[in-house]
Amino acid sequence: MRIAVTEARTIRVLIVEDHPIVCLGLRHVLEHEGMQVCGEVQSIEGAIQSVALTGPDLVTIDLSLGGEDGLDLVRRLSVERPRLPVLVYSMFEDAAHIGWALRAGAKGYITKGETFDVMPLAIRSCLAGNRYLSPISERSWLNSAEIRKALEALSAQEQQVYTLLGQGFSNAAIADGMHVSPRTVESYLARIQVKLGLTGMKELRQQAVANPI
Repeated sequence: MRIAVTEARTIRVLIVEDHPIVCLGLRHVLEHEGMQVCGEVQSIEGAIQSVALTGPDLVTIDLSLGGEDGLDLVRRLSVERPRLPVLVYSMFEDAAHIGWALRAGAKGYITKGETFDVMPLAIRSCLAGNRYLSPISERSWLNSAEIRKALEALSAQEQQVYTLLGQGFSNAAIADGMHVSPRTVESYLARIQVKLGLTGMKELRQQAVANPI
């Protein structure tokens, strides 16, 4: 049974980040808050080894670790160390990356567009058993929820057109794949734009790529 971390016990944090300046900034903020940085590593294997050696209370993970994907580390820790909270700290602000991180097992998500002082608040929240989304990531996530609700209101044919558009197919290819005329596809696309509150094909295509069904 995991004992809740309180201010009477120094919170120990492992930072998984490949940018030295970011590490320096995080260390300064966390130590100022009375927390201890028990390690700074730049790779998945380095993180796994450091977790075993230092026994942190929480791990912060950047999703871009050189040539490695931080999501792989999030997944691995969620399996190997299910009681160890993971907090993602990433440059990615889109709902897709936030969703991937949460589904992989992250307890919280902070974008690098936030100020450093968000980190201690996020750490304490995650250690208290809560899910934490920073202000920017929460806005992105809520906007995405509204988009998903709107997508669910599309007809089956409109959803199919939307999906194929997001996969990069042209109008002609979509028409061929659905065995309908190009004019019918154009009609679907026009209705989709109205239902999603979009103003043109460029915006629709961007949304279809960023927010797949």
